[in-house]
Amino acid sequence: MNPMDEHAVLVDSTVLAHALGDRQPHKEACRRYLRHVWSGKGRAYASTEMIQEVVHHRLRRTGDRLLAVSDARDSMRSFIVLNFDHEVLELALELIERTQVRGRDAVHAATALAYGIETVASSDPAFDSIPGLRRVDPLAS
Repeated sequence: MNPMDEHAVLVDSTVLAHALGDRQPHKEACRRYLRHVWSGKGRAYASTEMIQEVVHHRLRRTGDRLLAVSDARDSMRSFIVLNFDHEVLELALELIERTQVRGRDAVHAATALAYGIETVASSDPAFDSIPGLRRVDPLAS
């Protein structure tokens, strides 16, 4: 797959979930980070799984299907959404075998690696165990 430039960042679903949350303690830090990236300081990418997680999170938090779908569609316009294919799935399974990362995080990490993205924005330290990825924590900024 095509390698991305050094400004590419794959955003983990927790960052967007915090930014969308009503009473999230980390809401402002995540919003500030996303504004920074979207202002031209980086290129924001999302895995297909991240969009699905946004729908799941918003449905669980609000119970409002239309809002959950609207938030997902807004996310699809705000990020460059990368494909989930056989290569990404195989890489995710390999990461689960070799590192401490699990399920959805493995899909996010595999997506980044398959597309040549070296930076993942996440507060989740599980990404630290993945060779070839550098985690940026929006809560630490």
